[in-house]
Amino acid sequence: MNFIKQVSVGLIAVVCSLVVHAADYSIKQVKDNVYRFSTGTHHNVFMVTDEGIFVADPISDAAADYLTKELEKRYKRPIKYLAYSHNHPDHALGGYAYEKAGATTIAHEFAAEDIVATKLPTAIPELIFKDDMRVDLGDSYVEMHHYGPNNGRGNISFRFMPANVMFVVDWVVIGRMPYKNLPGYDIQGMIHSTEALLDMPDFDVLVGGHADMGKREDVERYLSYLKALYAAVRDGMLAGKSLEQLQKEISLPEYSDLKMYDEWLVLNIEGVHRTLNDMSYMNTRVK
Repeated sequence: MNFIKQVSVGLIAVVCSLVVHAADYSIKQVKDNVYRFSTGTHHNVFMVTDEGIFVADPISDAAADYLTKELEKRYKRPIKYLAYSHNHPDHALGGYAYEKAGATTIAHEFAAEDIVATKLPTAIPELIFKDDMRVDLGDSYVEMHHYGPNNGRGNISFRFMPANVMFVVDWVVIGRMPYKNLPGYDIQGMIHSTEALLDMPDFDVLVGGHADMGKREDVERYLSYLKALYAAVRDGMLAGKSLEQLQKEISLPEYSDLKMYDEWLVLNIEGVHRTLNDMSYMNTRVK
């Protein structure tokens, strides 16, 4: 009886584990034939057409394994394309599941170069582009665009048409502070890329690789935060202030409603300070 009880308890634990694991994943319709897939704090976007499915970012091995099976079960259509937003492992891992499903993999040349050079364990991109690329699937299509440095290598935007849904990973974050001390970020590039995004034809919805979905005005507010943060740190450094002084003095209260403001503002300041020293040698200009 003890053995039977142990087996029963073990089976119950496995079933509960599977239920909790499945609960970590969610699929939400964004607009028309475009959907957001979420796992924890990470999101990707996919588009379903009569010709097949286009997925932007695998996220992880576990997430990719789940979503490829879920797409097959829900839509009964082939996954035609998987495109990487950029090279970072927390978005690019999991490509093997899509490769196994028969998808053609796509990336910007810088992301593809880094995936190969660092031996990232994911599917190697087959279609590689420099500035822009368009993929047509029946009456729908996806436009991909590279803006220059911003976060990681070869980070691009996706516009899903005709739904007019934009997907951007890491260098635009809606409703939340940029991540901690900006690891892998180019603050000037983030500002430039976001300005360039807003100069493009308007979009109906923007989905981020993290945090919330939003509209143009949400992206504009995010850009205003980046500019205010950058200016405050730069001007403080030029005035000869130390990082510790900047972290005590810079508050930017007009953005205090952003998620993680209290926890990450001092880290955002540190990130800009480090980037200005690393990229612009600001510390050599301080009197």
